[in-house]
Amino acid sequence: MRIKILAAVLLCLVFTSSIYSQNKYDISQFYNESIRFVKQPLNWEGSDWLKLGLISAGTILTMQADQPIRDAVLRDQSFNGTIPEQIGRIWGRGYATIFFAGAFGLHGLITDDQSTKKIGFEIVQVTLYAGAVTQFLKMTVGRARPYTNEGSGNYHPFSLWNDDYHSFPSGDVTLAFSLSTVLSKNSKSSFLKIISYLPAVLTMASRINRDMHWSSDTFLAAAIGYFVGDWVANLHEEQESSMEVSNTFPLTIRIKL
Repeated sequence: MRIKILAAVLLCLVFTSSIYSQNKYDISQFYNESIRFVKQPLNWEGSDWLKLGLISAGTILTMQADQPIRDAVLRDQSFNGTIPEQIGRIWGRGYATIFFAGAFGLHGLITDDQSTKKIGFEIVQVTLYAGAVTQFLKMTVGRARPYTNEGSGNYHPFSLWNDDYHSFPSGDVTLAFSLSTVLSKNSKSSFLKIISYLPAVLTMASRINRDMHWSSDTFLAAAIGYFVGDWVANLHEEQESSMEVSNTFPLTIRIKL
């Protein structure tokens, strides 16, 4: 079984634990927020369930086009080996995640830049959370990969160790959209916010082109990476906003006195 998602998570944690141990974004915060993430469905509101329903409906609808899309891609392999295809392939690999988490983390440590510490921390978090969700689905659903030629509707539930039946959803696309979402959410430029997703979209195309995943596999994986990344980034944004208010309030009181 390929364990690239778990390997990326473990390497990120090992590499960054020393970086964040003396900062605000530390292991204790990571642990507390991980518990909060696991419990999050218990606190979902109507809008959250609506999002889940839309993602599920979108996945099912995309499944109807899985075989036609695969047939079209196999007839035209002109995308294979091109620079965009290679960019997408690399962006979805675990070492791209490790590189960015390490680069931002080291920059934050050396320059004492809280913003880059935060980005590195969030990359590790989203990789762990989204990767865990994806790996759980892979191993329980057991969907056959396209290259097995068993058809888009062939499933072998609980195929824990057979990677041929770990098609749904795509691990590479999950990692790609997790990384892109963190970078996008931390960018102040509208252009960069949008362009950050371009390599992730190329990852989707690469995985389909290489006959490793069905289109619906990549659709669900993209949704997982995006929504988990959005949840983590919004959580930290709310925390920082609360801290700014609490730090400003006592100062206001002193001025009035």
